[in-house]
Amino acid sequence: MSAAAVGSGPPVAIVTGGSGGMAPGIVRGLQGAGFAVVITARDVGRLAAAAEAIGDDCLALGSDARDPASIEGLVAAVLARHGRIDVLVNAAASSTPIGGAIETVDVAALIADLDVKVGGYLRYAQAVVPAMKRQGRGHIVNIGGLTGRSSDTLSGLRNAAVSHLTKVLSDELGPAGITVNAVHPGIVRTPHLAELFAEMAHTENTTPAAIEARFVAEIPTRTILTPDDVGGLVAMLAVAARPTITGQSLTIDGGYSRGIFL
Repeated sequence: MSAAAVGSGPPVAIVTGGSGGMAPGIVRGLQGAGFAVVITARDVGRLAAAAEAIGDDCLALGSDARDPASIEGLVAAVLARHGRIDVLVNAAASSTPIGGAIETVDVAALIADLDVKVGGYLRYAQAVVPAMKRQGRGHIVNIGGLTGRSSDTLSGLRNAAVSHLTKVLSDELGPAGITVNAVHPGIVRTPHLAELFAEMAHTENTTPAAIEARFVAEIPTRTILTPDDVGGLVAMLAVAARPTITGQSLTIDGGYSRGIFL
């Protein structure tokens, strides 16, 4: 798989939420497809460490999903360095689920969570779209999650909203040759997953291995995804030469979700 070039130099991808989670796998997938990758996040210390761990000339530039000025500064810096932006992967999000009894839900925290993920995804899209329109093409990939398709946790609101935002943007940007798709990963082996299994094991007086085995038994393929699995799907969308797949919410979960979506 290789990226189709537009103009001189390698195609360029920006990955938000680049300091952790699934970002390393997404970056590796894009680099393997021929992209120069810029990762961005609010915590510049963690971001620099992530870039060093990824290696292969991964550029780290700080920005805040809640701050339009910092996002505009990021995009200006990328254009000054590379002269182009071909792909935006929106992956910034809080890792803390919001739920519990409705009487005690922290509404302010829920709104702040939506502002980072949904508002942030829109702000980054607003900033990169002018460059993509000038180029006559581009791809935006929004990372969501399966909680948007269930009532397991109230913070799944953000992932349902990501699907809606994706569809709205795809309608508007399709005529400009820009695709917008959402990728909804299932259970992915990240540091957050290890923390979740440990927390559940403590609550249930068992072991993290037992918790993991219980989840694996519910996955038809009997495997937990890796960040590289997610990165492979993102890269596939990012290298598309024509804007044929757009406005879609694509699930990658080893068959874990049982819903039928037509």
